[in-house]
Amino acid sequence: MSSYFSQSNKRGELKELEDELNSNDKNRKKEAVKKIIAAMTVGKDVSSLFPHVTKCMITSNIELKKLVYLYIINYAKSQPDLAMMAVNAFRRDASERSNPLIRALAVRTMGCIRVEKIIEYLCEPLKDALSDEDPYVRKTAAICVAKLYDINAELVEDHEFLQLLQRLLSDGNSMVVSNAIAGLTEISESRGENVLPLDSSTMGKILTALNECTEWGQVFILDALANYTPADPKEAESIIERVIPRLSHANAAVVLSTIKVMMKYMDLITNAETIRGLCRKMAPSLVTLLNNEPEIQYVALKNINLIVQKRANILEKEVRVFFCKYNDPIYVKLEKLEIMIKLADNKNIDQVLHEFKEYANEVDVDFVRRSVRAIGRCAIKLEKAAERCVQALLELIGTGVNHVIQEAIIVIKDIFRKYPNKYESILKKLCDNLKILDEPEAKSSMIWIIGEYADLIENADDLLNHFLEGFNDEPPLVQLQLLTAIVKLYLQKPDDTEDMITEVLKLSTEESENPDLRDRGYIYWRLLSTEPDLTKQVVLSEKPTIHDDS
Repeated sequence: MSSYFSQSNKRGELKELEDELNSNDKNRKKEAVKKIIAAMTVGKDVSSLFPHVTKCMITSNIELKKLVYLYIINYAKSQPDLAMMAVNAFRRDASERSNPLIRALAVRTMGCIRVEKIIEYLCEPLKDALSDEDPYVRKTAAICVAKLYDINAELVEDHEFLQLLQRLLSDGNSMVVSNAIAGLTEISESRGENVLPLDSSTMGKILTALNECTEWGQVFILDALANYTPADPKEAESIIERVIPRLSHANAAVVLSTIKVMMKYMDLITNAETIRGLCRKMAPSLVTLLNNEPEIQYVALKNINLIVQKRANILEKEVRVFFCKYNDPIYVKLEKLEIMIKLADNKNIDQVLHEFKEYANEVDVDFVRRSVRAIGRCAIKLEKAAERCVQALLELIGTGVNHVIQEAIIVIKDIFRKYPNKYESILKKLCDNLKILDEPEAKSSMIWIIGEYADLIENADDLLNHFLEGFNDEPPLVQLQLLTAIVKLYLQKPDDTEDMITEVLKLSTEESENPDLRDRGYIYWRLLSTEPDLTKQVVLSEKPTIHDDS
């Protein structure tokens, strides 16, 4: 085929192609059309040959017809008047009784030509195709109805194509059934309402078709089943039994669609032993999905993330499967981190923590940050393992790596909020790293810790003064936190910090252009001036408990 692309666009070439198209030699015609398609593919304008190309439609050669149809589809939108010349030939091919392939090809091509003028002439051949004796023609027509609806929904309604498509759900051919479901599903999405009637009477034929149609047909059927609500737990179990064999399918989309059906129907099943049995069957299929290419792994991991949020017990013993490999792309690693956090429990926390500490020593800074943050989230999630997590964070702080220390301080702030008055012994080690902080969130977290534990930190005023010196140069996040921290310090040590509170309130209200900072400064100033006791109740009140997902 590459030889067709090397033709130069020399003068008279179009005339030569025209002569070849009008030749009586079938092989010359086919070669000419191939050259035209090649020229069209590389962007050359060969629309002037349209009348001559359409003449080649009058042939019994399927290969030549496909090439001509491809040419017409390409130019129909930009040359709608020229495309009208081919309508009669399409209609003639659509009624060709000797060859079902030609009938199907004509209907499919007319559906691909998105031109209003031509669509009107498609209705009659399409109606005939939907009731054609050959299943190949019917399955092609089923998809064509969805294409027609996308172009002109009113026309589909007027000619009752939806009803004809719905009748195909009871067709004896599995491919016709799956394409009818695909067409009705697409129309339902465009229309905003469900036009796919599923009930116990059609369910039998649909489940039978599931065993016989192609893998993508199975995906459409399974997705339709996921939108069906069984009448009772018995029907839900029966449908699950019919779809379970799809869990071992080679196509990841089929496996995920099967799991979607099972996850939905399991909500209706009340027998705990049945649910445990189904969970055991799902686990190996989910694990197998991680042996695919990274792109498929990513989609699988996204779905697994949702599944474990609802039923973590499905993969509770499979946490090792989600350990990151050295050659995993970053987007796969980040998804695996999320799932490991969700699967972490008191039994496996030691091996999970060991993995996270390993990741924190990697080169990719973003991945390292996420790994450090994952340790903090595990501490918040598992109270019994919190001390081990804090110890792991202290070890990471001891490495002296700047971005690791800053991320560790951010997550330790959350741990202090979750477990107040429990890990104050590490305050000194945190304060020792004060001068290397240069990121707003890390500074803000450290300031919060100093303000919250001002009564336990002897030189809290000196530490906060370190930040106050460059107050105007700090980002709003740091300024707001520093203002609140100094107010907390003043309420606990009023005699030593009077100058500091005056300075920060003045900087916040008189020199700042940030409206949030000014408003907060004025509120604190008025509270401190009029109601010091009320200020203590407001500023030093207990904080609401945080959770891993908050």
